[in-house]
Amino acid sequence: MLSVAVVGSGPSGVYTAQALLQQSLVPDVCVHVLDRLPTPYGLVRYGVAPDHEKIKSLQNSLRTVLEDERVTFVGNVGVGGADGVSPARLAELYHAVVYCVGASADRALAVPGEGLPGSYSATRFVSWYSAHPDIGTDPFARDALAARSAVVIGVGNVAVDVARILARGAGELRRTDVPRAALRALEESRVREVHIVGRRGPSQARFTTKELRELGALPGARVVVDPTELALDPAYAAPDGLPGALPLPAVVRRNLEVLRGWSVGGGAGAAGDMPGRAPGSADAVRRIRLRFFLRPVELLERGGRVAGVRFARTAPDGAGGVRDTGRYEDVEAQLVLRAVGYRGVELPGLPFDPVRGTVPHAAGRVLRGGVPSPGEYVAGWIKRGPTGVIGSNRSCAKETVASLLADAAALTRRTAADDPLAELREWGLRPVEWAGWLSIERAEAELGRSLGRGPVKIPDWAGLLAAARDENG
Repeated sequence: MLSVAVVGSGPSGVYTAQALLQQSLVPDVCVHVLDRLPTPYGLVRYGVAPDHEKIKSLQNSLRTVLEDERVTFVGNVGVGGADGVSPARLAELYHAVVYCVGASADRALAVPGEGLPGSYSATRFVSWYSAHPDIGTDPFARDALAARSAVVIGVGNVAVDVARILARGAGELRRTDVPRAALRALEESRVREVHIVGRRGPSQARFTTKELRELGALPGARVVVDPTELALDPAYAAPDGLPGALPLPAVVRRNLEVLRGWSVGGGAGAAGDMPGRAPGSADAVRRIRLRFFLRPVELLERGGRVAGVRFARTAPDGAGGVRDTGRYEDVEAQLVLRAVGYRGVELPGLPFDPVRGTVPHAAGRVLRGGVPSPGEYVAGWIKRGPTGVIGSNRSCAKETVASLLADAAALTRRTAADDPLAELREWGLRPVEWAGWLSIERAEAELGRSLGRGPVKIPDWAGLLAAARDENG
């Protein structure tokens, strides 16, 4: 039997397990899917916006893999941290270990004032309204949502997600699994202006058209686009492509069409579209301003908190980048969320490339000193960097599994533990298995029923672990 540990139960980890189950070269395979959290699904549970039910339904297909009799979910087991198991010790338990630990760190803006109260990473905000137990219940409820104006720096899907949640009426989020504290804070939010700002032009924005259009469909919100900023982008004036250049990608053309419609039409979702909404009510109109060619240079302070962002006005440099124009603009904001990308984090005990933010590898085989390390593999963002969409992890996982299977004959000659979970318990760990996760699901369903809602996430470690131990319901 080939015994494999997959570290990480998000899409890349589950797709790795699935590829191992579907192959025929080694018919006798046992897969343990480990996760630091007592809950499975990774970023599908804790990163996908709660109002994106279709994407969140991916949990159903991931669940099918984790419920296979050849797979064991092993939650509440950290790897590489002070309270977890080291890669060296993990290698003693399995023939092979595949690390699918993602890219959990945010890129910084590296500008003065970034550390002021009221300045956060967008990922931290996402984790808060997604009930990630590392965040807790109060950081945004306490002060950030007292803001009147918010600036989201970045023009990718994460930026659009957090802007949409800030601008969406809290009543619409009651049907989702948003935790109680976050829903209460969003109900009381004073945010009425949300700026989504990019340093380059609309043709270089990284959001998808579907995400973009959702902004214009929000009840109680109005999208505002400055036509003069759009006109700065050469591609905006030539949507069919610049002379002598390749045609614009289809997604860029669609994005430009949406933005053109908003700039000509004066914005989407005007107040007149909202019958019965009283001015000043919790669902009164919010404006979402899409801004381009503005580079953040400083976060401004007042009373010890963020009060705004100073931007340098940029312009196309003719070579695909931008140049500063020497002009500046200040935008008022009491809340600043940066959404400018992710970086992989070094896992103690594994080699790490700090420039790329990935583990060095060859077709998924971990390289130590440039040489493949027997039994160690990577897949997902820690392998290739934070690129692609959820589905991109499937082909990435298949490549890694192909390398692992090519090594299988040598791997199965290695010693592996007869009962890895027993060994983990002997080392002082308390794994949460699938029955424990089902108990958490029941507890979240009961919590939702008590609130007159569907399932509501438990947002703290103590609550999750208490529910997991109550396996008899």
